Amino acid sequence: MRVMDRLSKKDIISDLKDYKMVFLAGPRQVGKTTLSQNLYKSFDYMNWDIDEHRTRILKKEFKKSHLWVFDEIHKYKKWRNFLKGIYDQNGKEQKILVTGSAKLDILRKGGDSLQGRYFFHRLLPLTFNELQMRSQKDLNYLYNLSGFPEPFLKGSKKFADRWTRQYKQRLIREEVSANEQFQDLATIEIMYNRLPELVTQALSINSLSEDLQVAHITVSKWIDALERLYGLFRVKPFGSPNIKAVKKAQRIYFFDWNAISDEGSRFENLIAVHLLSHIYMKQDVFGEEVELKYYRDKYDREVDFVMTNKGKPTHFIEVKMSDSETNKGLVYLSKKFPDSRFLQIHLNGKKEYINKDGIEHMPASKFLLNF
Repeated sequence: MRVMDRLSKKDIISDLKDYKMVFLAGPRQVGKTTLSQNLYKSFDYMNWDIDEHRTRILKKEFKKSHLWVFDEIHKYKKWRNFLKGIYDQNGKEQKILVTGSAKLDILRKGGDSLQGRYFFHRLLPLTFNELQMRSQKDLNYLYNLSGFPEPFLKGSKKFADRWTRQYKQRLIREEVSANEQFQDLATIEIMYNRLPELVTQALSINSLSEDLQVAHITVSKWIDALERLYGLFRVKPFGSPNIKAVKKAQRIYFFDWNAISDEGSRFENLIAVHLLSHIYMKQDVFGEEVELKYYRDKYDREVDFVMTNKGKPTHFIEVKMSDSETNKGLVYLSKKFPDSRFLQIHLNGKKEYINKDGIEHMPASKFLLNF
């Protein structure tokens, strides 16, 4: 199966035409380099991790081209001032793209400000809509492999499993090692390998700390670092004065849903990535104040995902493997937020209807056409 141009391509080109630098961040091996090299016919690609390229960067020996691409340059201690100088000298005439597998919007903070000199975009794994998928068969293909281009294109579950294992190892041994000041990489790897079991649950740093016999603050710093490096992402709880929600515990998900063994948790993780990709697009391209959250209260009513705009809920989404009775959390919240949209989507079921409470039941293959 051939991967089409990424949906973000036209938006990145548009921002580059506005004479701004573009920061493109996202998980490693998600396709940032391929995308950057397909924006213009003439480009100069420079990767900080390659010795020859690093020398050219430091000497400012750039090829004459439409686009200069600086990959992983955030590993250079003085990268902010470097980019500021390059932009101020060439920015109005030269298109500049900065890519990296770390959260560049966070890393840029502090030091000499780059404010006003760049637009920020995030690239996540391939999605159902982006791949122009339409059928249940298409969704099963995506669910059983991964949204990362290499295992997706290979089309082999065996290859995808081997790729996922190596991906997790390299993330810790290369990305964490290169970007963070942690010494105990072996324990971090043990923790990271255990985290897929906790997907869809409230994340307890205390429990991890006790299991690993590591200080709470250390485990917390490790989780923060893994999120900065796109090794995982967290979803916060949705709270409102109108409801008795639990407002502290966060949930974790992986960008590579193939890392999740449990089928139901893997499907929920796939939906989480799709919704987050949609949220990021709304934030990065349109500047909307949207967020992805989940709902849980002390009466054990839960809804897997809540999408908000300026703090107000627009969508409540429950994820199931097959047709089932309407989630009680959806019924409860539909009375509290009548202007929101309520959906229960399923991977294997075929039923599609709206119940008496106005809650939509539909196959995930239909829901994902818009995400």
